[in-house]
Formats: sequence, C-alpha cells, structure tokens
Amino acid sequence: MLIFQCLLLIITKTKGVINMNNLRKIGLSALAGSLATFSVNAADMSVSGAASITFDDTNRGKGDRGNGFYMGDSIKFNASGDTDGGLGIAVYYEIDDGALDDHNLKISGDFGTLTFDGHGGSSAMGAVDDKTPNAYEEAWDIIDTDGAATSGSPTVINGSGAGDDMFIYSSPSMGGATLTVAYRNGVSDAAESMTDFAIAVSPENIDGLTVGVAMSNNTVGTNIDSDESTMYATYATGGFTVGVQSSDLDHTTANSDQESIAYGITYAVNDDLSIGYSYHELEFEAGANLLDQESTGISASYTMGGMTLAGATNEVDNMQGQSAAANDVEGYEFTLSFAF
Repeated sequence: MLIFQCLLLIITKTKGVINMNNLRKIGLSALAGSLATFSVNAADMSVSGAASITFDDTNRGKGDRGNGFYMGDSIKFNASGDTDGGLGIAVYYEIDDGALDDHNLKISGDFGTLTFDGHGGSSAMGAVDDKTPNAYEEAWDIIDTDGAATSGSPTVINGSGAGDDMFIYSSPSMGGATLTVAYRNGVSDAAESMTDFAIAVSPENIDGLTVGVAMSNNTVGTNIDSDESTMYATYATGGFTVGVQSSDLDHTTANSDQESIAYGITYAVNDDLSIGYSYHELEFEAGANLLDQESTGISASYTMGGMTLAGATNEVDNMQGQSAAANDVEGYEFTLSFAF
C-alpha cells in the first residue's frame, strides 16, 4: 500500500517534482495504518486489601513482635476475562510486606480449572490437611516458637503442603464429587517430583455431609519417598458442625512414619457469633523414641455490621515429639478486621 501511494504521488505531480511534505504525510499515514492492525491486550487490574489489626503471642510469654500488635500489609491485584475461544483467564498477584508474595494464573472452562501456582498455593492434599471445623484456625496452628514456619511449629501430615511453580487441576462437580490433582516437577535429580490428588464428595441426598480422601507421593531425595494419605468427614446440622480426620505418613527412612487423628466441633450461637473446639494428636513411629504430640484449640468469631473479631488460643504438648518443658507451648492470636 505504501509503494502504491508513493507511485500515485509521483504520477500526479507536475514536472516530476516530488513534494517532500506530502510524501512524509503519506508515509506517516501508511505507518499508522499498519500499526493499527496490531493490538496489545493488557488486562485491567483490580486492587484490593484488608483493613485489619492483629494482636498475637504465638509462644506465650516470648512474643517476638514487640508489643504484639500489627496491621495487615497485603495488597492484592486481580484481573480476569474471557478469550475469544471461551476460556476464562484469571491472574493474581499479592504484594505482602512490600515484596511480591503469592501469585498464580488460572485457566477455566467446562473442563474445570487449571492453575499454575507460582508461589503460595497448596497442593491437593495440603489444602485438606485438616478439614475438621474451627472458628478461626486449626488446633496445631498459630504456635511458632522461633518465627521459622516449620522448625518452631507442631508437626503436621500435609502432603507437599505448598510449593512454587506447581500445576493444580480442579474438576467441576460431578454429582457432588470433585477431583483435585497437583503436580510439581523435581527441583533436583534427587528430589524428582511431587504428585497428589484429593477427592471430596457432598452427597446430594444427604444435606450437610462431606467426605474426602487425599493421597500424596513426594520424592524427597535419592531413593527416598514420602507417601501420605488422609481421610475425613464433616457434618453440619442446625448450628453444629462436627468433623473427624485420620492421616498417615509412610517414609522410606527408618523410624520416620507418622499417624494423626483430629476432631473438631463448632457451634453457631446466632448469625453473628460462632465458637469452636478442636483437637489434634500425632503419633511418631515407636523406634523414633518420640512422645505423642497433642494440640488443642479454642476459637471464636463475632461479626457485627462490617466488623469481625476472631481469634483462638491454642496449646501443644510435646511439640515435634520432644519432652522438654520448652516444647509445651501455648499461644493466642486475635484479629479485628473491617469490610467496607
């Protein structure tokens, strides 16, 4: 098109003199026309955040946050839309404490949802590691004696838990049943890969009942495998919700097997107030010479208008199977949040 316009200009000009201003205009017009045939699709991001104040001491008497008060500092960015082919696309980023934290990409359709979780997601089994009901957090949660996630917290059978760069597939409901599968490629030749799946069933003819199972296989080192499984059931009737869960860990390393049992009950006193009690016991293999770890928790949640006050006080004995007095730990956490 540009060549044709230039030739046309040369033919129509007298005395064979080309007007450079006209040529420049034609060239720019042709360039603009060609650029208009391309487009860059950029998603419109929505921004959200929470207004909250938390007070905690996750190792009672040894709080490491100064006065124990802090506010939420997370900003969340979301964008979603549909492709011409009908696929739903959603992307999520979280900036937490000034740094990029959780982020994922989701592709959805009639087939279900496929998520690529860059950071912060739970594996299929990790998402159901404790489905017993509570009004705030699980009995084993909150406790943290050194601020280092696992080393200062109770032991839990939770599959791979969380991991970076993980694929997660969630099926649509099929007669009340859903399937979730997670896969993460190996980070080294020794730790080859992680695969787990979970199935949850809410029978359409039994209101309030949900049962589920999950299994995980994780290659954690050369010729070292960790196989985990769990099964649970919860039932809601009236203002009560009760649940029980049993989990098992089989590890290639000698004396590394574990078993756990958990119970929980919550009661909705009214539309605004809920209270709960939960219990979790983990047993180590006999040859490990470790004691049973026992965790108990009392939790509550109260909502009034756009304000919610929720919290829990938890206690763990023989944390990680150790008998020293320092491993009998109590902690609490309370959060005041606002929706507006």
